[in-house]
Amino acid sequence: MNPISYRYCHFPPVVVQHAVWLYCRFTLSLRDAEDLLAERGIEVSYETIRRWVARFGPAYARKLRKFRPRAHPQWHLDEMFVSIGGQRMYLWRAVDQDGELLDVLVQAKRDKRAALKLMRRLLKKQGFAPRTIVTDKLRAYSAAVRDLGLTAWHHRARWKNNRIEGSHVPIRRRERKMQGFRSPGSAQRFLSIFATVSNHFNTRRHLISANKHRELRDLAFARWTAATAPAA
Repeated sequence: MNPISYRYCHFPPVVVQHAVWLYCRFTLSLRDAEDLLAERGIEVSYETIRRWVARFGPAYARKLRKFRPRAHPQWHLDEMFVSIGGQRMYLWRAVDQDGELLDVLVQAKRDKRAALKLMRRLLKKQGFAPRTIVTDKLRAYSAAVRDLGLTAWHHRARWKNNRIEGSHVPIRRRERKMQGFRSPGSAQRFLSIFATVSNHFNTRRHLISANKHRELRDLAFARWTAATAPAA
């Protein structure tokens, strides 16, 4: 795993890593992250933190994804509308049965073409076809499954898709904190980073013991340190 270059940064790598972690791990604004760093005696502007997230966030996310286990073969797909630059757009999302966010895709329309693009991205990234696909009753999903020739059982029922419906909540919180997204490209980049960091630190604490939770959390921090390590 190639280390990341922090050349031309005026702050030590550990400060950059912590700032990006704060902003991408929690529902904080850039100014919130700035204040938290200031409390520790680190004077850095919110605009600098924004540039750090844009520069290093995608690289961090790529390295963190290498640590993720194989996804569950049951996938839940859904779309939600978002306001981007004052325009109504759609955020297509997929999670597996364990709640792991598999992909997120910003699209202007809610149609078969967008559903096909999401499913093709999923198949390419995951490297296998699902056994079960759960969606609402939007016809675009059925058309996309048929066009791709998938043999997965396609379950269409609104009530069955609560797993992904509930996973929209953190996105809504993030959207409000950021006062909306400025452009489709910036929304796509940030939400991909945000999803990866959330997946990485999600230990599913409600299903495991406290000791197991601490063990998994320590492992997540160790892998975060490895993924964000500076070049020698």
